[in-house]
Amino acid sequence: MTYIENIFICLSVPILLSLPLIGAKERKYAFFLCLGMLLCLIASYFNSYFIAYYGVDATTGAIEITPLCEEIIKFLPLIIYILTFEPKSREIMICSVAVATGFATFENVCYMTVNGAENLMFLAIRGLSAGALHILCGIAIGKGLSFAFNKKWLTYSGIVGTLGMCITFHAIYNLLITANNTLWQEIGYIFPCLLIIVFCIFTKIVSINGKK
Repeated sequence: MTYIENIFICLSVPILLSLPLIGAKERKYAFFLCLGMLLCLIASYFNSYFIAYYGVDATTGAIEITPLCEEIIKFLPLIIYILTFEPKSREIMICSVAVATGFATFENVCYMTVNGAENLMFLAIRGLSAGALHILCGIAIGKGLSFAFNKKWLTYSGIVGTLGMCITFHAIYNLLITANNTLWQEIGYIFPCLLIIVFCIFTKIVSINGKK
């Protein structure tokens, strides 16, 4: 049996102990990093419950249940944070990416604990696919919520649209990597990194045009 709660404690306690010793900006990032790991732990409970409740197999659960549960669970604390503290757009992005990073890190550690860590190539591919997927969703949430809360008339529809976009990204990824066709699986592996690269290029172009 894998005690993922114990894994969470071992990973989060050293980070939490460092909080009084670092600056305010670094402290916020470290806190949301630990929060992301905690949300991954909580998401595993919900995923298991709903998969068992609806009696679906692992593949169906990964496509239809996991994206919904995980993205909502990552989404809600950020909404609460924004409504409570009204942070700037840059801070929203940093916190969102920190949550996504913590979530992806904890998920990968648990995966290695269950399946072993001897296959470096496979783990590297997983880190660049599943890990990148959560970062992609973190970017989407950060940008989406920043835009939504800066445009009052777009707040509610922007929140729903951002959440829907992240769930869609996640579901497409899970659908591709669980396909029986090797080509579709390979497309799924590069799908998150490709979109992150596109986002970075687009952001750079917008930044350059804004300075002209």
